[in-house]
Formats: sequence, structure tokens, C-alpha cells
Amino acid sequence: MLVSAHLVILPIILPMLAALLQLLPWGAQPQRYRRAIGILASVLAVLLSIQLLIAVNQGPLVYALGNWQAPFGIVLVADKLSALMILLTNLLALPVLIYSCYGEDNLGSHFQALFQFQLLGIIGAFLTGDLFNLFVFFEVLLISSYALLMHGGGKLKLRATLHYVLLNLAGSAVFLISLGVLYGITGTLNMADMANKVALLTGDDATIARAGGMLLLVVFGLKAALLPLYFWLPQAYATTTGAVAALFAIMTKVGVYSIIRVFTLIFGVDAGAASLLGYDWLWWLGLATLGIGAIGVLGSRDLRAVIAYLVVISIGTMLTTFSMNSERAISAVMFYMLHSTLITGALFLLTDVVAEQRGKTASRIVKGRKMAQHGALGMMFFIAAIAVIGMPPFSGFIGKLFILEAARTGAQVALLWPLVLGSTFLMMIALSRAGSRMFWHTLDGKPGEVRHPTGQLTAITLLLATIVGLTIFANPVSSYTQAIANDLVHPSAYKNAVLGTGVSDVK
Repeated sequence: MLVSAHLVILPIILPMLAALLQLLPWGAQPQRYRRAIGILASVLAVLLSIQLLIAVNQGPLVYALGNWQAPFGIVLVADKLSALMILLTNLLALPVLIYSCYGEDNLGSHFQALFQFQLLGIIGAFLTGDLFNLFVFFEVLLISSYALLMHGGGKLKLRATLHYVLLNLAGSAVFLISLGVLYGITGTLNMADMANKVALLTGDDATIARAGGMLLLVVFGLKAALLPLYFWLPQAYATTTGAVAALFAIMTKVGVYSIIRVFTLIFGVDAGAASLLGYDWLWWLGLATLGIGAIGVLGSRDLRAVIAYLVVISIGTMLTTFSMNSERAISAVMFYMLHSTLITGALFLLTDVVAEQRGKTASRIVKGRKMAQHGALGMMFFIAAIAVIGMPPFSGFIGKLFILEAARTGAQVALLWPLVLGSTFLMMIALSRAGSRMFWHTLDGKPGEVRHPTGQLTAITLLLATIVGLTIFANPVSSYTQAIANDLVHPSAYKNAVLGTGVSDVK
């Protein structure tokens, strides 16, 4: 009963409590206890996420903090979209945390607690029902990410982190300005209430609301790494550690989620004079992001940078597809998001192992010596490469097929199809080149002596297994994403749950 009554807030409370416990001294060997707390919290988080995913099938769940009802009080809202994003976050976090427990968490202070605080910010952003608390949770995840990017130290990390911090500080300032604009014209920051009030605006008031909405699009575009605000991502992801980069595979999806949530709920088809705000911009900027990402993949000479640009490609693909504004398109975006997040997380971890075992050549795409676990790593890379490219039978092929099917008009087919298929071809060239030089054409001589624990390879295997599972269960997963798309296009159930009789009174 306790779990069911507080099911919506528990995914936030759990990482917060875990982080606070991990900050305690814990005697002579504190890391052992901190790791145990982190793993236990992550396992429980996965179980809670599954329970939440099942619970929201009956409709959105609303948790009114302090029993203050919306729109005046703070509410957390769990619907099909947020529940799926929370499950995705925890399915990624558990293998990444297992991987980091084999020594990577010793490279800097308080890695375990920062990891949990990062999850707190990400999950909070998925659950919040008002824009101001979206800003608050953005700041929580950003402050944690600043420290995690510097994990292990180094000049390259310092420079990349500095760029990342400065850009996000500017983004935070713009976020606050946009909130002030929207609050001034609507008198509310609750998203469901704002959606109702924006729909009634006309004339200059509607113009001001559109300006505030476009500022939000800039902020969310920065978080998602949308062109021209993407340039922080390749350097930041390519210079940090493998575990941090793998966790950050979900962080850009917070920006994508925010765009999907705000621009379907507040500025969707029912927003009156502000309806479908920014969709045209998302179409062209998404296409450009997709193209730039493909060029970056082909031009990169380091495997870490290649994977970072794969993240850029995924962002461009998702936002371009979303801008087509149909249930089919939104469903395709959600399926592809699951695939791209999990597979890029696996690739970042795999590249980290490969770089350590290759010695001086590290992750550079040049001929090097054989690795101590050459066969196992080569097989993992082969599976991950064909999955991320989008070759059958893996989920990448299914996700891209859904995206291509969502393009129905002549302009959509003429522009989206060539860019998606062209980027796929360039990805195949880049990853084939990397696999050939790093795993096939190796230098003669004795293999390297660095071997990684079975636990770390198991963590990578777990992420690859989720891709296999996504492929096997593609039909029920796509049915669920279709239900998400239907709820987003017709958000009346969300609004009624938050503002109407469907609100849960919870203290």
C-alpha cells in the first residue's frame, strides 16, 4: 500500500536517498558500501519503473505535493510517456553503474553519489508537471553532470567541461526569461493549466506567448544538441570516461522529451494562435543536425568521436520525425529513442574497454596491437555496429523503418528518406573502417596484457541484450509507443488528470 500510494514520487526519492547515504563516511573502506547502495538502488529503481509503467495503463497518475492541488501546488505527473522514459533511464543506468564499480568510480571523489544525483535530475524532469520545476530538475542534472564530466581530470576534459558549463549557464538564463514571459502572459507555470490558457490567447498576448515558446525551444534545443547548438556534445562526450558518456546517452533525450512534452501539450494543435509553434523550425534544423552528424561520423578519426556524432544523428532523426506532427511519427520517434539510447550507451562502454586494452593507440582508428580479449570485444563491436547502423534484424532497422513509413507527403519523402538512408550509408562506412583497422588488421606481435573483469563485459552484454529484447518484443513495444503518441496528440486525459477530478490527493 505504501508503494502504490507513493509510486509516482518514489523514482525521485530512491536516488536521492541513495546519494545521501553514499555521502556518509562508511569507515575504512567506504567504496564497498557505496557501491552496494548504488547497485541496490538501481535494481529497485528498475522494479519500480516496471510497476509504474503498468500502473499508468489505467491513465495518468498525479501526485500533489503537500496536498496542494494544481494549478497552485506542485504536482508530479506520470503518464505513458514519462513512465517509459523513466524505465529507459534505469535500464541504461544499472549496467553503466555495474561497469563503473570495477574501478572507474575510484578516479574521482563521490562518483557514486553524483551518479545518483544525476538520475534524480533526469527522472525528476520526466515527472514534473510544471515548467519551473522542470527548470529546477534541469539544474540538478546539470550540476551533477559538470562534476561527472571532469571525473578523472585532464586538460581536455577541463576545456570540454568549461564549454559545456558556459553554454548551459546561458541556457539556464534563457530558460528563466522564457518562464517569466509565459508566466506574465498566462499567470501559471503548470503545464496543463498553461495549455488551456494559451489556447485562449489572441492578438498581442498570443504573440508574446509564441515568443516565450520559441525561447523554450532554444533552451531545449541546447539540451538536446540540436543544430546550431550541438557543438558542445562531440567534444564533451568524446573526452569524458566511458561510464559517464554512456550515462549521458540519456541526458540529451531529456531535451528531446521536453520538446515533445511542451510542444504537444502547450503548443500543440489545440493551442489556438500559438498552435504548432516551432514545428517548421524543428523540421529544417533536425534535417541539418542529421546531415552534420553524418559528416562528423565519416570525418572522425577516433571511435569515441564517432559514437558522439552517432548521438547527434539520432537527435536530428528524432526531432525531424517529430516535426511531421502525426501519431505515426511520434510513435516512431519513441521506438527509435529506446534503441538509440541503449545502443550508444553500450558503444561508449565498449569503446572504453577497447581503448584501455589497445594501449597507446587507445580509441584512435589506426592499426594497433591485438587486445587481450580480442575475440570477445570484436564480436561485441560487430553486433553493436550492425545494430546502430540499422541493419536487420536488430531494432535499429525496425526503428528506421517506422521513421521512413511516417514520412507520407512528397516533401517529407524527398528530404527525409535521402538523409536517413544517406546517413546510414556513411555510418556503415565509418564503423566498417573502425572495425577493420581496430579488430581485423592488427599489428603482429604479442597481444596486450590488459584484461577487463568479466563483470564489465557482462554490463556491456546486458545493454546489448536490451537491444535484442527490443527486437524480439518490437510489436508490443510499438503498440505501447502508439498509445503514447495517441495520448500526446489528444492530451485531454493528461489535462483532466492534473486539473480535474482525476487528481490524486496525496500528502
